[in-house]
Amino acid sequence: MPATTSPVDAAPLKEHAPSDIEIVPVRHYGRWIAALAAVAAVGGLVGSLAKNANLHWDVIGHYLFAGLIFDGLTTTLWLTAAAMVLGLGIGTLIAIMRLSANPVLYGLSSLFVWVFRGTPLLVQIIFWGYAAALYKKVMIGIPFTDITFLQADTNTLLTPAVAALLALGLNEAAYASEIVRAGIQSVDTGQTEAAHSLGMRPALTMRRIVLPQAMRVIIPPMGNETINMLKMTALVSVIAAHDLMSNIQDVYAQNYQVIPMLMVASIWYLALVSLLSVPQAWMERRYGRGTSGGGRVSPVQRMLAGAFSSVRGKKESDR
Repeated sequence: MPATTSPVDAAPLKEHAPSDIEIVPVRHYGRWIAALAAVAAVGGLVGSLAKNANLHWDVIGHYLFAGLIFDGLTTTLWLTAAAMVLGLGIGTLIAIMRLSANPVLYGLSSLFVWVFRGTPLLVQIIFWGYAAALYKKVMIGIPFTDITFLQADTNTLLTPAVAALLALGLNEAAYASEIVRAGIQSVDTGQTEAAHSLGMRPALTMRRIVLPQAMRVIIPPMGNETINMLKMTALVSVIAAHDLMSNIQDVYAQNYQVIPMLMVASIWYLALVSLLSVPQAWMERRYGRGTSGGGRVSPVQRMLAGAFSSVRGKKESDR
């Protein structure tokens, strides 16, 4: 016999209908107190900097958009872009070599990563900048013979800009190779096996199947490497490559306004890093479609959404 519900049993269900339940949002007083304390601390710091006469805001305003600064920015930007292209191209090749079953390719690629990742970037920049002390001439020919096809003076060939590009690009290639290798290994081997079963060659499989899926893992750390590269270009000032930091140092070596000029450099670096964060976030959303992190929002959007939800919850509770 099917069970029947008596009117006595149904009565309690009507008393606790969903429409009669009062929703009381959880109040996070600790969060608001911490947020107010943080805002007060930041406001106090900004206020102290604004009133500090030792910063010489007139000097900062004078040099912030000076022609010498824009010349340095141009060098910094093209060095960053060229070094990342060079590093990503060589790094992808090195990553594929490290995944190869050929012991020679694996050994050479591992040696490359060991050398350029194991020595400081500053040492590499100085080495390339003063390579003429080791080799006065750059010659291309047949080894162990006197046959030479091309010959050039090292100082003429390795200008400060070229030396800076080689140092930054090759150093980045060592790190980029590990990022690319990690991205390739994150793709399930079944994808490669399925592509091979359809008759796709290994190179085509890598380009069409593996790398597009690996980009979801590669993009976030590679974007971080790009931002880091932008700041690392400041090290080329040791070989007078005329980047932003080199020109800043030239200015404060003459007017002795070290702190104001460093503030000028900091403002521009912060502005450029903020601009680079926009395409990185877009690429992360594009290659992260269909995953749990595909709808990732920026920190500013998260803060605004949290503030609006808190205010909306308070208004609903006050009704």
